[in-house]
Amino acid sequence: MNNDRYIDVIYDEEVRPVTKYPAQLAKYLVKRFDLNGLLIDVGCGRGDFLYAFQNAGISAIGIDGEKSLGRRDVIGEIDLETGKLPFEDNSVDVVFNKSVMEHLHHPDNMLKECYRVLKPGGRIISMVPDWQSCMYIYYDDHTHVQPYTKTGLEDCLKIFGFDKVEAELFYQLPIVWEHPMVKILCKFLQLFGRVKRVHKNKFYRFSNELMILATGIKNNVD
Repeated sequence: MNNDRYIDVIYDEEVRPVTKYPAQLAKYLVKRFDLNGLLIDVGCGRGDFLYAFQNAGISAIGIDGEKSLGRRDVIGEIDLETGKLPFEDNSVDVVFNKSVMEHLHHPDNMLKECYRVLKPGGRIISMVPDWQSCMYIYYDDHTHVQPYTKTGLEDCLKIFGFDKVEAELFYQLPIVWEHPMVKILCKFLQLFGRVKRVHKNKFYRFSNELMILATGIKNNVD
């Protein structure tokens, strides 16, 4: 996917304005996984999560297949399906990618590159839409080419060499991260069926429209 118009159209700020969510998610992930050192945001798009990690005190660089946004901390025009990440072997502490892998016909090259650049003991964090809860709206974004389930994404990271792999269904609701019991209400709302359109009420929407969060660690010894 190499089309500068993708960011301009899909992430038009009038349609998808910048919200507090990237900052909330970055803060949550930094705390949960004790992130530090150099993080690369692979497929950073317009940079919402890249800037959120930076604001959370993490040294972060963005990588994207599209334009570079004119910033020195974003390296653009990298083909994730065929290209090399512009980092030395064993030089990165954290690789983060959100809503990226579903746009790739084959994740092989990207995951091999992520593994290559990570330091031994370094962590990958991948987030993709959950196919089972989002199937009716999944192809509203015409660039989605590969659906994932929790088991599928977990196995994918294992196949490409990552250890201590864990995957979970993830609610994009900060209140759930702080108060897990709220999941009971979310699960009740799921009884009304899978989402068939994007709902304006964010609590209802993200109670039903789930992500998959998967993480793994690079072996200390190859």
